[in-house]
Amino acid sequence: MRRREAPPPTDTPDAAEAARLEAMFEFERRAAENGFHRIAGVDEAGRGPLAGPLVAGAVVLAFPVPGLDDSKKLTEARREALFEALMTGGHAVGVGVVESDELDRIGLQTANYAAMARAVAALSPAPDFLLVDGFNLPGVAQPCMRLIKGDRRSLSIAAASIIAKVTRDRRMLLLDREYPQYGFGQHKGYGTAAHMAAIEMHGPCPGHRFSFAPLSGAAFPAAADPDESGG
Repeated sequence: MRRREAPPPTDTPDAAEAARLEAMFEFERRAAENGFHRIAGVDEAGRGPLAGPLVAGAVVLAFPVPGLDDSKKLTEARREALFEALMTGGHAVGVGVVESDELDRIGLQTANYAAMARAVAALSPAPDFLLVDGFNLPGVAQPCMRLIKGDRRSLSIAAASIIAKVTRDRRMLLLDREYPQYGFGQHKGYGTAAHMAAIEMHGPCPGHRFSFAPLSGAAFPAAADPDESGG
């Protein structure tokens, strides 16, 4: 993904935030001390939903960004603001996507690896070291370090989690416009009671993951094609 250059923010974090940022930059600092120069955090969003793509983000931070944290700990408004700061602040950002039909063909674990590898490949110039949330990432040229709960421990992974989450949420809003009967804009494809009731009523749509229980092997009515129904 192309990097958009902009001056770094001028606001200075308070002492507590500065200390938090320092602690969450420890793994990046250690990698730099070992001779690596472009250290990317990698994370994904959308492993568990019944619909929509699996999306991964990869970020090489130009500097620690105040407020960065695990995307799950942030409000939607804060995630959106940090997404824009990452996209316009001179940081390198890559995104990798595996659509639901491809995920059904290759399986969840392979899809996870594929999305992450695509996000890394989208970084230019390429990183020379990877910090990966929860996985040893096979099939990439760079050495990598697996960090359990890395989005809470590494700023670069936290940044990647925000890129992945916001990108996926925006994709689900587009799917919601195409298939409004499922409420994708509200639950983002997760198996809520409202989502399951909509599937029971309308059947699954092409955006659903047919390899996931309870969709796998179940008999549902066919969802209407929006192009044929005037939607």
